[in-house]
Amino acid sequence: MGVIFGSRDTATPQIVCILKHISSAQAGLTAAIHHGDEDGTFLANLPEEGLSVEETINEIRKYSEMEGSDWMGGRCSGAVFHVEDAESNEMQIYREVCTHFAWTNPLWPKLFPGVRKMEAEIVKMCASLLGGDKDTCGTMSTGGTSSILLACLAHRNRALKKGIQFPEMIIPESAHAAFIKAAEIFRIKLIRIPVDRTTYRVDVQKMKNAISSRTCMLVGSAVNFPTGAHDEIDAIARLGLKYDIPVHVDACLGGFLLPFVVNARPFDFRVDGVTSMSADTHKYGLTPKGSSVVLYRSKEYLHHQYFCDPDWQGGIYASSTLEGSRAGLNIALCWASLRYHGVAGYRKTANAVVTATIKLRNAIAEISGLKLMGDCDVCVVGWTGDKGINIDHFHSLMEKKKWGLAALQFPSGVHLMVTMLHTQPGVIEALVRDIKLTVESMRNSKQAIEEGSTAALYGMAQKIPDRSIVHEFAYTYLDTCYTAPPISSD
Repeated sequence: MGVIFGSRDTATPQIVCILKHISSAQAGLTAAIHHGDEDGTFLANLPEEGLSVEETINEIRKYSEMEGSDWMGGRCSGAVFHVEDAESNEMQIYREVCTHFAWTNPLWPKLFPGVRKMEAEIVKMCASLLGGDKDTCGTMSTGGTSSILLACLAHRNRALKKGIQFPEMIIPESAHAAFIKAAEIFRIKLIRIPVDRTTYRVDVQKMKNAISSRTCMLVGSAVNFPTGAHDEIDAIARLGLKYDIPVHVDACLGGFLLPFVVNARPFDFRVDGVTSMSADTHKYGLTPKGSSVVLYRSKEYLHHQYFCDPDWQGGIYASSTLEGSRAGLNIALCWASLRYHGVAGYRKTANAVVTATIKLRNAIAEISGLKLMGDCDVCVVGWTGDKGINIDHFHSLMEKKKWGLAALQFPSGVHLMVTMLHTQPGVIEALVRDIKLTVESMRNSKQAIEEGSTAALYGMAQKIPDRSIVHEFAYTYLDTCYTAPPISSD
C-alpha cells in the first residue's frame, strides 16, 4: 500500500501512522473472519462418493454451530430481524414450504403456476400496504440492493428512451450504497446532496438546485440506513411532479414499520409524485432472507425494468428482473410469512421495535459525552461523541464488551438498528448499562484505540485522502471471506 504514497521515507507522519493501522487491521482480518473455525479444515474438492444422509446432516450441524457473536441475544445491529425456535409454528410452516417448493423456478410459470401466483399476490399485498391502487405493480427481488438496482435500471431506461443520453440521478448523501453501485453498473451520473447535520434529512432546496434536463430520478429514504432519518418525501415528490422526474422512495427499512407508526411522515404511494418504492420483506416483514419488492405506480415505469430479446435463437426471451432463473422457494417462504403474520402481526412488531428504539434513544440523550444523530424515532439510533468522547474509541471498547454496533463515517458515529431481537427482555437495558460504563471508563482513562480494531480502521480510513487505499483494504476483506483458515503453528 505504501507504493500509492511513495516510500515510507517520503510519506508524511500522518500517512505512515495510517498505513501502520491499516496493516495491523489487515493482519487481524484472517483471524477475525475465521474465528470459531477451530479444526482449520477447508473443503476444496467434491467427495469421491457422496455422503450418507446422516453424515451430511452431521456436517450441516457442525457448520451451523460454528462460534460467532451472540446475535440471538441481540448483540448485533440489524442483520437478523426475527428468529423463531426450531419447534415453533412458524418454523413448522417453513419446513412444509421447503418440502413443496424447493425445486420451483418462476422463470417457468406454466410449470410452477403456484409460485407465479404467489409472487403476483406478494406484490399486490405490499402495494396495498404502501398506499398503492389497482395500477400499482412491481416484482420481487432477492433483497434491498436488488430492488434498488432494478428501480435505477427502470428510470435510466426511461430516460434513454426520452432521448437523455447521459442520465443523472440525485440522491441524499445518506442514501443506501446500492444507489452508488447502480450508478456504476448502469453508467448513471451520481449527484449526492448533503443532509442537514441536525435532522440528517436531505436538503431539498439543494436537491432542487441540482436538477437539470438530464435528471432521470430523485431519491428519498424512509428511513435511511446510517441514522434512521426520514427524508421529506412529500417535498421531494413535489419536485418530481413539477419537473416530470420519477421519485423513488427507499423504504427497505421503513416499509413494514411506517404504515403502523402514528403520525409518521408521508412516504408512500399516497403521496402524489412518488413513482417507485423498494421495501424489504426480509427485514421488518419478518420473512426468511432473500426477498424484497420493487413497486411502481404504473406499468409505464415497470416496463422499463423488463428485458426482452425477440430474436434469440433459443426463442423469444423475456425476463422481469436482472436474473433469469430465480428461487421459487424464496417466493413461497415470503408468501407464507406474510400470510402468517398479517396486519395485526406487523402492527405488533412495529410497536415493539419503535418502543425499543425510543427507549434506547431517550437513554442515550441523557448520557453526557454522547450526542444523538437526528430524531432516531423509528428503528435506527445513531450517535456520535461529544464533550471529549472519541466515538471511534468508544466503539472499540464496546466491541470488547461483545456489542456489534455499526460504525458510521462522515461524520464519525455508531448506530444500532433495532430488530425484534432487541425487544427481548433486558437487551436494551444491558446495552444502555454497558454504554454508560464505557463512557465513564473513557472519562477516567486515556487508553488508546486498539490497533487492528474495526473502530481504529474506521477512524483512520476517514483521514485517507486517496480512497483507493480504502478500496484495497475492503477488497482484502472480501478476499479473506473466500479463503481457507490459516494452518495453526502449534
